[in-house]
Amino acid sequence: MELKLFIEKFAEQFDDTPIEIFSSDTVYKDLDEWSSLTALSIIAMVDEELDKRITGADIRNSSTIEELYDLVKSK
Repeated sequence: MELKLFIEKFAEQFDDTPIEIFSSDTVYKDLDEWSSLTALSIIAMVDEELDKRITGADIRNSSTIEELYDLVKSK
């Protein structure tokens, strides 16, 4: 999966945040809508879309969407 598609899939996990807000350098934990439930949605999305497993620690250790994408690709 390319970064652009990953960002789109990432953005789909948010209900009220406009998609234009999301880019590779978005610090997702700074978004108003970010919550532990959103983190679980991201974990599930990565599992379903990429057939890869990430943990809450992986999300905590990443700051931007691109950092998380790079971590997922390395697994």
